[in-house]
Formats: sequence, structure tokens, C-alpha cells
Amino acid sequence: MKQNKKYIDDILEKSRDRRTFLKKISLGSAGLFLSHALNPDSSQSVDIVPGISDVSFVTGDDRREMMHQALRPLEQKIKEGIKGKQVVIKPNLVGPNPLCGAHVDAVRGVLDFLKPIYKKRVIVGDSTGRTYPGPMGTAKHYELHHYYDLEKEYKIKLIDLNDQGTQQLWIVDGNAHPLGVNIIDTFLDPKNYIISLTRLKTHSDVVATLSVKNIVMGSPVSHYKQVKAEGRNEKSFMHSGGFKNIHFNIFLVAQHVRPQLSILDGLEGMEGNGPTLGTAVEHGVALAGTDMIAVDRVGVELMGIDFNDVGYLTYCAQAGMGQSDLSKIHILGDDPYRYKITYKLHENIEKQLKWKEGIAVDIK
Repeated sequence: MKQNKKYIDDILEKSRDRRTFLKKISLGSAGLFLSHALNPDSSQSVDIVPGISDVSFVTGDDRREMMHQALRPLEQKIKEGIKGKQVVIKPNLVGPNPLCGAHVDAVRGVLDFLKPIYKKRVIVGDSTGRTYPGPMGTAKHYELHHYYDLEKEYKIKLIDLNDQGTQQLWIVDGNAHPLGVNIIDTFLDPKNYIISLTRLKTHSDVVATLSVKNIVMGSPVSHYKQVKAEGRNEKSFMHSGGFKNIHFNIFLVAQHVRPQLSILDGLEGMEGNGPTLGTAVEHGVALAGTDMIAVDRVGVELMGIDFNDVGYLTYCAQAGMGQSDLSKIHILGDDPYRYKITYKLHENIEKQLKWKEGIAVDIK
């Protein structure tokens, strides 16, 4: 911690106008500057995505078939990507309500697609941080969402990612001081091919849950099994600084943690007080792609959400982590914009948008 603080202070002292510079870390170069100060090697993790990005889009009323059909146009890219890798499907499971989680039939559709092109055992893993009602844990989520049936039907292994080893990355606390967070090794291992699978959902802190958030917020470990750290959930560290900093912290971790394949299930989305207390939206859509930003860009468009309101996505897009320009996103399938539905946002949306005022206070 002291070494990182000295590193930041040494650089900041060289700034021509240190006080003005520190007053507000904005979306532009100052924000990117701090991200490199906290994670000096992050530039090696940022993949600039030039030109056109493909996003596959389908409609329908059969979730399992929709997942399979959304992936078919991407088959060659996926074949190349999974070669020599361990495939890990990371579903989004955040509560007992069926609407809160990635539906088991969505996982089935992905596994149906993978079966003829991937002969190794697929890992399906999540890392829940929820402990209410009671210490639910990942295994309880698998039970409630009927995931254990998958082990009987496919060559897969269900695991609790919270049981894996961790590595420390750096985010910022409420005072913009460096804050260490332990990230699960599975998300950082270059030998893994990570698939993000989630619904289209509104959110109580970051406007919307999409593929980037599913992976990044799933990556900090939760110690709910450990006696000495009972209830300690490092995912909560990402919320340090409230509505302002969470977007920037997602951006910081996303420089190291990202899906190789993003899948959004919009057969039935969630609007209102998501990610756990929202209500259903019958939407009938699904989309997928290997560019997480492009997929999420189309996702928010389908939900009637202004992309510029979702801070973590705008930060990642500006840093070159993916394509956010709709004119440079090539849709494989029907025109998705014909299927746009304006989702009702969380009741606290005005507070959520305070991130636009600048994300951090003076570093002291």
C-alpha cells in the first residue's frame, strides 16, 4: 500500500497544477492517469478494438434455442478463441427469485452450442456475495435455480469461484486512496475462456447489469465460508465512495478482468428496482458477441437507456476496451433497434447519475 501511494504521489508532484488536477478526476485523461497509477501494468491488458465489431442478434420465445441461435454466427470466432483454453461460463445469480438469475435454460442453450466444438469439461462457476436470507452461498443459488440438473445432462463441473485462489488488484476508496481488492484467479488466468451470461436488468447502483458488470463485479472474492471473515464480501469494496466511485472501480478492474464472450438474455428482462426487486419485461430478444462493449452498447439501446448514463461502460469505451460507436457495430441478424423497449429504471436513478459530477475527492 505504501509503495503504491508513493508511486502516485511522485507522479502527482510532477503535475503542473496539482490542486486543480486532483479536485475532480473526470472521464478524460485524468481518470485514465489514475488507473495507470494504481495498476501500472494495465496498459498491457487493454485491447484496443479498431474498426467494426460483430454483435449477433435474435428474437424468439424459446430461451434455450435463442441462446444457441445467437451464437451460431460467431462459431468460427468462438472455435478459435476456445482452442487450448478452459471454458468457464459465469452466470449472473444474485438471489432466490428466478428473475434475479441467469435461467438454467439459457445455460443449456450455450452448452448445446459448445457440445460439438468443445470436448473438454466446461466449468460453470459463480461467486455470489449474498448472505441474505441466511448464508445462501453459491451452492444454494445453484440449487434454487436448478443448476445441479446440468451436471446430469452435460459434461460440466459446477464450482463456487469463491473457493479459488486470489490476486490483489487496486481500486480507490471514498477518498480516492488506493484500496486493495482480492480478485479470484479464475478471472485473471489467461488459460481460461470466460463467457458472461446474464439477463438484461436494471440496477440500483450502476443503472444496468450487462456483461461487463456481471464479470467484473463477480471477480472480487466473498469470504462467507471463512469463520474469521464471516460475512466479509470484498465485492462491497467496489462500492467505496458510493455511486460516484463504483463506475470507476469497475473500470479499473475491467482492465484485467473481462469476458471473451458476452451473452445477454433478453427473453424476459428486469426493469424497475433491479437487480433483485425489479419486475419482468417480456422482451423476446438475445444477443452475443466477442466485444463486451459492443454487446453491452446494443443491450442498453434495447433497454432504452442512454449509454452515456452508464459510467463504467463509457469509461471502458473511452479507454479502448471495445467498440461503442453504433455505426461501427455490425449486427448479425434482424435490426435490434426495432425491438427497443424503454425499461423503467430504479427509483433512485437520480442519485445514481451523480457519478457524472466527477468520481473522486481530493487526494490527501
